[in-house]
Amino acid sequence: MTSVWSSPERPAYPHQALAVVLQVKDARLHVMLWRRAGEPFAGAWALPGGPLLPEETLGASVGRQLASKVEVAQLAHLEQLETRSDPHRDPRSRTVATAYLGLIPSDLDPVLPEDTAWHPVDAPPETAFDHGSIVGSALERLRAKLSYTNVAFALAPPAFSIAELREIYVAALGYEVTATNLQRVLLRRGALEPTGEMAASGRSGGRPATLYRFCTTGLEVTDPFAVLRPPSSRRS
Repeated sequence: MTSVWSSPERPAYPHQALAVVLQVKDARLHVMLWRRAGEPFAGAWALPGGPLLPEETLGASVGRQLASKVEVAQLAHLEQLETRSDPHRDPRSRTVATAYLGLIPSDLDPVLPEDTAWHPVDAPPETAFDHGSIVGSALERLRAKLSYTNVAFALAPPAFSIAELREIYVAALGYEVTATNLQRVLLRRGALEPTGEMAASGRSGGRPATLYRFCTTGLEVTDPFAVLRPPSSRRS
């Protein structure tokens, strides 16, 4: 008897694992892309990724694909984002793709291959397939989680001033937040703690800033009902 899973009405389509890797660099949020050498979309920028091997899990596949572009240990956070199955997303044939969201702390400087580069998410290049839309989904996920979790630990260095943390939030959210409110909210939620050290004084002198760190370096929900919104969307 023929299995329903192998019948002509239920073909097996190629499956890919993709990664949207984000990092705050020079006060702007960047995404890691590589330039395609072959068709389709030769010369266009694309997300790191490739085919899922027969005996491979999605997690193992995305780790293998990323290892060719960046040191995987530098990712402070990696989570499954979404699966794309539009029949026309690949002009060659139908291909299903599962994307992951990865975050790298701002104090690291990964060595990238020659075909790979960082691009600001607010000024992206032309991308292959539906990869630009997938980056958009990753931004939505990150910005939502910045509201109700401690996910910023994966974008921040091990120790930071509140001003430095504010810069990371502004870069990731895409709108202004105040250092005072950010400090108040994160301390109230128990997400931050002082390191007991002070930042070095700048050229202008002044009182050294207190250094903080995230209490945990694993994803936690800190306020399930919180929503961060741009100032213009808040009620007066």
